[in-house]
Amino acid sequence: QVQLVESGGGLVQAGGSLRLSCAASGSIFSTIFLAWHRQAPGKQRELVAAISSGGSTNYASSVKGRFTISRDNAAKNTVYLQMNSLEPEDAAVYYCYAVVRGNTYWGQGTQVTVSS
Repeated sequence: QVQLVESGGGLVQAGGSLRLSCAASGSIFSTIFLAWHRQAPGKQRELVAAISSGGSTNYASSVKGRFTISRDNAAKNTVYLQMNSLEPEDAAVYYCYAVVRGNTYWGQGTQVTVSS
């Protein structure tokens, strides 16, 4: 069993930055595949960024060059999403996602609002 708790969402002006955090517990963090998804009102949930247990990353084309996913295996068991140059289109609920031995887990979500 894996528990995921997100934090760091909020209101920011267009062009600003936010950093989301997701603290994971209940499993061996270094073996977990992690990702951030988001869902805007009326839209499907979409993958934003992912990071493997080995540190390989991939990004949605809409956020590439603006967002950075990283993980801290050593001490904090936390995955981060640094979001720069935020646009109104980035506004959504952001969810942390983990895959452990074929099982998937979701956090409760954190709201990101971007004002134009």
